[in-house]
Amino acid sequence: MINQFLWVIFPYLAIAIFIIGHIARFKYDQFSWTAKSSEFIEKKQLKWGSILFHLGIVPVAAGHFVGLFIPASWLRSVGVNDHMYHIGAVYIGSLFGIITLIGMLLLTMRRITIQNVRRLSSLSDIFVNILLLIIVFMGCYATLVTNATVPDFDYRSTISVWFRGLFTFSPDASLMATVPWSFKLHMLLGFLITAFWPFTRLVHVWSVPVNYGTRSYIIYRKHKA
Repeated sequence: MINQFLWVIFPYLAIAIFIIGHIARFKYDQFSWTAKSSEFIEKKQLKWGSILFHLGIVPVAAGHFVGLFIPASWLRSVGVNDHMYHIGAVYIGSLFGIITLIGMLLLTMRRITIQNVRRLSSLSDIFVNILLLIIVFMGCYATLVTNATVPDFDYRSTISVWFRGLFTFSPDASLMATVPWSFKLHMLLGFLITAFWPFTRLVHVWSVPVNYGTRSYIIYRKHKA
């Protein structure tokens, strides 16, 4: 029953909240659909943290898409054998994962340790930063440590098959029984942040700044008492 809840009910619940939450927020609370920039308070740490995080997260997300959605047999049919995939997933994935982790660490420390930034932050802002930091750390741990200590484990024949089953409405919770704890925790935290996504600043991911390059400058003026 626990396995059914963790690997069937909970993922579907998180996806449902993700979809309905975004629709409701966009319809009734568009004014808060923003990243709430704090750049005018502190720039240096934000600059490097943001650059490293976004530089790393795009390849990491692409790697997750390939590993979870595309069956191994499909990759083999186009000439990507298991050895080639392993090199890309472990070595290249680890590189960008570490870059993402460093960026997320800088952003989280900035939000917590700089007083004015912390005052501007809501509880959801701090929660999202910490949760993202843990998720990225667990991803790096699973890739670097678990893959080295459990070399026989193949997530493409377990996690990936189970994950694709969610979208074909045929998830098999038993596939997750032998998955190492680090991968399990990484997946569960991923669905947790999926459920919280519509209620946090993460919604700004879906807002493409098409007019950013041609919009007028925003002028800030100091208030003199």
